[in-house]
Amino acid sequence: MSAGRRAVLAAVAGGLLAGCAGPKNDGAAPASAAPGTGGGARASQAPRAVPSTTASATRPPVTRAQTVARYGRSTPHTWGFDAPGVVHSLPHTTRDIALTFDACGGPGGSGYDRALIQFLRTRHIPATLFINSRWIDANPAQFRHLAADPLFEIANHGTRHRPLSVTGRSAYGIRGTRSAGEVYDEVAGNRARLTRLLGAPPRFFRSGTAYCDDVAARIVGDLGERFVSFSVNGDGGATFTAEQVHTTVASARAGSIVLCHMNHPEGGTARGIALAVPHLQARGHRFVRLSDGLHRR
Repeated sequence: MSAGRRAVLAAVAGGLLAGCAGPKNDGAAPASAAPGTGGGARASQAPRAVPSTTASATRPPVTRAQTVARYGRSTPHTWGFDAPGVVHSLPHTTRDIALTFDACGGPGGSGYDRALIQFLRTRHIPATLFINSRWIDANPAQFRHLAADPLFEIANHGTRHRPLSVTGRSAYGIRGTRSAGEVYDEVAGNRARLTRLLGAPPRFFRSGTAYCDDVAARIVGDLGERFVSFSVNGDGGATFTAEQVHTTVASARAGSIVLCHMNHPEGGTARGIALAVPHLQARGHRFVRLSDGLHRR
């Protein structure tokens, strides 16, 4: 594990990723991120079209009963951000960075950071948006506009925004799913909804708080999605000031997956990203959606 990755995880262990439970804007020190890389300036390119997955657009690859039969008595061996198969970075790149933004909904906040999205559109910065079912309930028109914009890729942030556990473990005071069946419900509920709305199933999943155990991560894979964590905690769970977001995100290395939030417009995320993006572009970095960074042909 790299020094930058250890630093990010240490910051998260201090509670800086709990922002999906609500913003605090308390001036907490930003999470450390890996230093950036040099290079000539170049603007981000428009994303390529994303082909649909081979999974059925009308039903998940496995049923709830099959999931419970397969994993109902499994004992997890890990808990946190590093279960086998979880994606933390982009492979084989010398300049690409993936910006990802969570929209948590419910007690985690159902706001819409219009300034952030407008900045990304104005600068033609592609991003992957992890959207929870409850956020869609609160923002149906905004969701339709985001889903129709080829600059953005919509990913699954769960049905009730719960940490993904088969034993009910908690993260940052949020009780996790308690069984293989509840893991299935958390993933498949929003997956089915996104499939109906988008016309194709989402490729990627991130749980509430990004926590999971190894059994839950396998269930995500069985459902046809890849569990995506992060390598840079960009806005400390929507608690960072704009300058803290700027400092943290601007220090990202090539290959980083940056986690921020788009559901707290009162926070510092939009202004911090607006400061960090030109800095990273001037250092030669390019921004990509996860599908473009993880599924090159």
